[in-house]
Amino acid sequence: MSRLALSTADKRVRDWFIQTTSSLHCSTKIDAMGNIFAIRPGRRDGPPTVAGSHLDTQPTGGRYDGILGVMAGIEMLRVMDENWIETEFPVGVVNWTNEEGARFPASMVASGVWAGEFSLERAYALEEVGGGGRTMRGELERIGYKGEMEASWETMKLAAHFELHIEQGPILEAASKKIGIVEGVQAYRWYTITVRGREAHSGTTDFSNRSDAMLAAARMIMRSHSVAALSKCLATTGVMTVKPGSTNTIPGYVQFSLDLRGSSESIVQHVEQMLKREFEVIARDNEVDVKGTVPERKINESVRGRGCSVDWREDTRSSAITFHQDCVRCVKESACGLLGDGWEGLTQKMTSGAGHDSVYTSKRCPTSMIFVPCRDGVSHNPAEYCAPEDCANGAQVLLGAVLRYDRLRASKETSLS
Repeated sequence: MSRLALSTADKRVRDWFIQTTSSLHCSTKIDAMGNIFAIRPGRRDGPPTVAGSHLDTQPTGGRYDGILGVMAGIEMLRVMDENWIETEFPVGVVNWTNEEGARFPASMVASGVWAGEFSLERAYALEEVGGGGRTMRGELERIGYKGEMEASWETMKLAAHFELHIEQGPILEAASKKIGIVEGVQAYRWYTITVRGREAHSGTTDFSNRSDAMLAAARMIMRSHSVAALSKCLATTGVMTVKPGSTNTIPGYVQFSLDLRGSSESIVQHVEQMLKREFEVIARDNEVDVKGTVPERKINESVRGRGCSVDWREDTRSSAITFHQDCVRCVKESACGLLGDGWEGLTQKMTSGAGHDSVYTSKRCPTSMIFVPCRDGVSHNPAEYCAPEDCANGAQVLLGAVLRYDRLRASKETSLS
């Protein structure tokens, strides 16, 4: 499916979200980033304990990434409503805007603004990928979801944030585990790399006189993978723009994305520093490797071109984080309650390789995540699939974790009074 952030399809599902949660006796609030908070009252006043995730998708994404977490949160509210369950404090569900970063190139941007880690002005100025020219602010206004409430953790306080998500990897399925108890998230950074050379005729310009931006970019991308692998990190390029875009013209401009991920901020920083040095060398030399065997001899040499320039822009930075132990314990106890005596053999402690809105909420309130298996570990793909049993298991653990945290919070406040 395709439901890019702030598209017309996104507006439709937002309208549905508000209508559905309102029918479950929730009040809804929309902030300046379009984040929607559906809150069910408790016996006492105070910030809500929420289940949160996102309803936007990748351009050709699946039906579970983010969506499962929001749907399970709504089901949590429905179970409470149908069974007359009262909580001590308010509880609710949050739909965060543009978590994917697929349309506006900064992932988790709206939860980042809420957490005070991303400026509202910078978020509003983000332009959609592909050169359409639409900005985040303009699209929020177009679909009617630029709320009046300030996008801030100080204005919309949360007591705790729990997020159910498909694992997006193969570990749980391969180990026949039912629930991933997520203890933290690895560090990552996104960059936009711009390589500038000189456009020239492909048939009349020999290799030594070329400033080939595409050749340099290709070598940079290959080198990013090698350096990341040596450092036990990950590197990915998923977006590339080549100009002028003619078969018989040497490209003079290439811009590409670079996603670096690692277990710690220091490792990602080390890889970035190495790549900045190596990209400069690649751009300066603009070499063509000449290797192979021709009649009578082997060739292993290179032809140096005229060189290019390279510029880096950091788009997103997310440090490695550790989730709150109270929330992690609530998830663990809920999984135990669901799975019974053999729960330890059916659960696994995990660190998330992907970024989530919980990264930013963890900076402002106690947070944890719950993972469930997805088939073949596939995500960001139309084949993404999570079995109904696994969806139900995750939703049950989410419900149990939220209720346990509500009781824990009440007991702490009672002991202090």
